[in-house]
Amino acid sequence: MAEGRLEGKTALVTGAGSGIGKAVSTVFGREGARVMASDINEEAAGAVASQIEDAGGEARSLRTDTTSEEDVQGALQAVVDAWGKVDIVVNNAGIGGPQYTWEQVIAVNENGVYYGCLHGLAQMIKQGEGGAIVNLSSMMGVTGTTTPAGPGGVGYAYHASKAAVIGLTRQFGLDGAPHNVRVNALCPGWIDTPLIALAKMSEELTNWMVDGTPMGRLGGADEIAKAALFLASEDSSFVTATHLVIDGGWTAR
Repeated sequence: MAEGRLEGKTALVTGAGSGIGKAVSTVFGREGARVMASDINEEAAGAVASQIEDAGGEARSLRTDTTSEEDVQGALQAVVDAWGKVDIVVNNAGIGGPQYTWEQVIAVNENGVYYGCLHGLAQMIKQGEGGAIVNLSSMMGVTGTTTPAGPGGVGYAYHASKAAVIGLTRQFGLDGAPHNVRVNALCPGWIDTPLIALAKMSEELTNWMVDGTPMGRLGGADEIAKAALFLASEDSSFVTATHLVIDGGWTAR
């Protein structure tokens, strides 16, 4: 493979089995990173790792439940055991929808990101070589919304957890700055991934998402992956403790 923007780097990506996590993992692999594809669905993570290797990259897979602090620590250690260091952590695993309870959403979307930041930063400080942490928030972490389905936006827990990710990003970004560890968040809008599959089953909700996006379409997972690449690479060497909204203009309305 030609040398890429992440050549020589190692990366842990949670929620790597599908959607944005899959896109991030494959883009990172294409750009030269050695990728630990981590997901609660071990089979899906394995398929992504195989895809990266088939394309000429280097990857491994691991089952990780990010609601477990021990599992997250284990995932980071697995990267160290495989390649000697952790350069990049992408805390991507997330859930949403009426099928989940408040406790379940907070456990994955907020606690999981906290564990990844806490132990990822500690490992990077220990290594003394800097690093990058990319957290997945949402445009719903910076705004409320009124949906055709009624009150509560896209779910109180979802809004709360994604707003918390931005708060965690700011604080861990400050904590990491003296050690050249950059911590940033992405806030995607409506992205065509399995996360919105339930909403897409309703023509009314689909039209609401598309019509409310000034660019007039859903985003693609690859468009978020390219932003994650920017934040993980040296291209963003002076960017930390902030969030990047990628929503086709939704929050600017």
